[in-house]
Parts: sequence; structure tokens; C-alpha cells
Amino acid sequence: MAYTNLRVHLIWSTKDRKQWFFDEFQEELSAYIGGVLRKRKHSLLAAGGVEDHIHLLVSIHPAQSISDCVRDIKSNSSVWVHEHLTNLKSFQWQTKYGAFSVSESSVDSVKAYVANQKEHHKKLTFKEEFMAILRKHGIQFDPRYVFE
Repeated sequence: MAYTNLRVHLIWSTKDRKQWFFDEFQEELSAYIGGVLRKRKHSLLAAGGVEDHIHLLVSIHPAQSISDCVRDIKSNSSVWVHEHLTNLKSFQWQTKYGAFSVSESSVDSVKAYVANQKEHHKKLTFKEEFMAILRKHGIQFDPRYVFE
């Protein structure tokens, strides 16, 4: 038996950072994403975001890779948006994403961060936030290529 505790903070934007999401359906979308994750033996610990991007704190089952998990969330949630929100037929997620490991001791602070996205974005754009998170996690990047 393997003993694991794989917590990951996932972040990605809408395609071209187009502003789509509004409060009316963010809760429903988060619930749907939680269902997608449960079917694959993962757990959604927190979800949040603003009009142009999403943050998820996920407990990942070790049998599936992070990239497969993200692919499943993006593809299934895109279908859900197209089926349930008929005015968003051209909705798409961006191709890229960020995945950042979260220690057990940091879970509560990441949950709070995810829950308070509206407050964070009164001060920072998504681009500024994402690059700050990359720096915090020691990930080298060229700003010219971070965003599609």
C-alpha cells in the first residue's frame, strides 16, 4: 500500500484571458469540477477565481498524473459550460496551466488564498499574480512565453 498526500494548487486562465466567469455560475462550475475529480479518485479542497482564470486546490490520487487530471478537468468543464451556459458557446480554457505542490502545513493558507481571489485582484492582474507565484515556487520563466 502506498501512503501519499499529494496536494496541488492548479491555476489556469480562459483562452486569451477573456473575461467569462461571473458569480452566478462559478459555484455550479466548481461543484461540477468536484464531481469530475471524485470520479477519478481525487478531491477538490478549494475552488475560486475571477472572470479570466480559475484556482483549484486538489488532492491528487497517485494513479493519475497531474497533466491528465488537468486535461480531464478542462475538457469536461468546457463541455459543461457549452451545455449549460448557451451564451458562452465560444468559451475555451487556455492550453497552459500552473501546478504547484502544497505541503500539509500550507493547505489552510492556500484555501484562504483561493477563496479570496476577488480581493487579490483588486491589486494584481492575473499576469502579475501568476508570475509572482512562479517566482515564489522557484520556477524560471521568460515572461514573453508564459502566456499564449
